[in-house]
Amino acid sequence: MLRITDLRLPLEHPPEALKAAAARRLGLPETAIRSISVFKRSHDARKKYALSFIYTVDVEVGVVSESEDDNDAALLDKFADDQKIRPTPDTSYHFVAKAHLATRPVIIGFGPAGIFAALVLAQMGFRPLVLERGKAVRERTKDTWGFWRNKVLDPESNVQFGEGGAGTFSDGKLYSQVKDSQHLGRKVLTEFVKAGAPEEILYDAKPHIGTFRLVSMVEHMRREIESLGGEIRFQSRVTGLRIERGRMRGVRLANGEEIAADYVVLALGHSARDSFEMLHATGVFMEAKPFSVGFRIEHPQSLIDRARLGPNAGNPLLGAADYKLVHHAANGRAVYSFCMCPGGQVVAATSEEGCVVTNGMSQYSRAERNANAGIVVGITPEDYPGSNVGDPLHALSGIRLQRQLERHAFELGGSTYEAPGQLVGDFLAGRPSTRLGTVIPSYQPGVHLTDLSNALPDYAISAIREALPAFGRQIKGFDMNDAVLTGVETRTSSPLRITRGADFQSLNVEGLYPAGEGAGYAGGILSAGIDGIRIAEAVAVAMLAV
Repeated sequence: MLRITDLRLPLEHPPEALKAAAARRLGLPETAIRSISVFKRSHDARKKYALSFIYTVDVEVGVVSESEDDNDAALLDKFADDQKIRPTPDTSYHFVAKAHLATRPVIIGFGPAGIFAALVLAQMGFRPLVLERGKAVRERTKDTWGFWRNKVLDPESNVQFGEGGAGTFSDGKLYSQVKDSQHLGRKVLTEFVKAGAPEEILYDAKPHIGTFRLVSMVEHMRREIESLGGEIRFQSRVTGLRIERGRMRGVRLANGEEIAADYVVLALGHSARDSFEMLHATGVFMEAKPFSVGFRIEHPQSLIDRARLGPNAGNPLLGAADYKLVHHAANGRAVYSFCMCPGGQVVAATSEEGCVVTNGMSQYSRAERNANAGIVVGITPEDYPGSNVGDPLHALSGIRLQRQLERHAFELGGSTYEAPGQLVGDFLAGRPSTRLGTVIPSYQPGVHLTDLSNALPDYAISAIREALPAFGRQIKGFDMNDAVLTGVETRTSSPLRITRGADFQSLNVEGLYPAGEGAGYAGGILSAGIDGIRIAEAVAVAMLAV
């Protein structure tokens, strides 16, 4: 098998053109190609009037000499200096034998990292026990939509907490820039397809699933874990750890139950603030880390399509256009687009009463009227209020800043869970907004127009004001007067890291395995799933060594 990269074909090409292009690249007749499969497909939009698809394909080549070994050697020798034609890597996943051990691994949290840690441990025969503070995904969906429609928040069942994690109410993006030499990302995508995701996620350069599909997929994966001997307990919030001489021995639940556990995976998600406080009080080592704060911005999706795709806007082969923007402001801050959701909506993502938090979400079709993205500013622990780097509470100072900004946003929005909003033209001019223009914001429970100039620290406001016109020079109309900013975006990533060593265990608690976004080791569904698999492997190695 050979992997060929950078095969370019017009958008409207017949299916047989791909095989012909691969044969030309190899310098072989088409009859020499036994099979061809698409590993990745993207499109090059730099030339709007001549868009093309770019393929990476895996090709099985037939015997062109009497000896198959000679044939393989000849092919490899022929393309030894061609960086775009290489042997196909081994992406198979090898499980260890089933283990019959006295204790079960415990996983705290059932978002992407927890799901994949549980799934892989179950596939290896370890019968994991999962403790999830929220509800099963369908009950959780009812609670979340109830908050959006009726402004009644359940702090234990919302966008952040419950089966599937925060990624359930998102665009369902499945791409990442993490290093993945073990091809664990392929394992994540393959398991998603088994659970009901469309097969195109295996080859699309920017695959996504959408919220509604994620709900049924999460249920399917839960059933597989249970069929393999795993157990998932919902509404089971962990409120304490039992640590003896630096070693995990058990966990305590909010109902007072204690569960013996020598191997615990912490897959909390980035918003489990009370759990972070409990871990800090228990003495688990953690440290503050950078994250970003900002606003959501909404434009007509048709504007983004025209700016990015030109005459190909609306082509069903391309779908709704996205973007990725970065600006380095004069004050030294980096401003960038975050979690861009084509054809989606802005959602209420708070998990605490008296706070307003925004995020973005799309369905699989990406067919809603508006495009939205976070426009956020990078901040560091030196920006966090209330403590110095040497202060033992400094690890939690990012949480304090998040709460401060979210509570202020609640007040700016009228203290009703409506989000404070402002038109881009008014924001740039420094005046409050009093009426909407052509862009109707999608945020529910609603948007309260106001002045966002003090919704974020001054350095963030000035950096965003500088960045928006710069983005308008890259995407025509991006800084249009009627585009809507909605505040605040504060849950871009975890504000702390539960630091682990080379063996994936906590630096000071043996048997405790921090994982995923909440621990500061992932940023999105795919990377969190990959991290969950790595942690599962590390737990298996440790348990088998006993």
